[in-house]
Amino acid sequence: MKILIRNLQRHRPLNKAKITRTALHILSLSDLSGQAGTELSILFVGDRKMKQLNTAYRGIRKSTDVLSFEAQIPLQKGMDNNILGDIVINVPRAESQAGAYGTGFYDEICRLLVHGTLHLLGYDHEKSEYRARKMRKKEQEIMDAVKKMDRKR
Repeated sequence: MKILIRNLQRHRPLNKAKITRTALHILSLSDLSGQAGTELSILFVGDRKMKQLNTAYRGIRKSTDVLSFEAQIPLQKGMDNNILGDIVINVPRAESQAGAYGTGFYDEICRLLVHGTLHLLGYDHEKSEYRARKMRKKEQEIMDAVKKMDRKR
């Protein structure tokens, strides 16, 4: 699996190695096990850029914490190179939410990566309450497993 990271924000320095490890854990725990050639792009931005993206792609004229963009090419089992898509994370918002939730910054980055990855895999909390519960449950399962993996390191 390949993780591509690009940092366009200057709000806070990022530990790209830690983020890459976390993303690899998330992908290994998701519905992509066995997809060695899967590629995921992660973009870190500030609040202004996130508002621009949210306005342009969702028609919502405000910032958000995470956006996911599916690859135009659908995933195919057994293919060597599957591009999952892009996840865009708002770093100042992640930092603010970490403080509000009483968690660490990288715990919140992990939560946003899990949330974004699940969207790329077809989960959608906005369609119905049932689907929202299903997504929250899967999100919590992956978060718990990632924390367990991190403790073993």
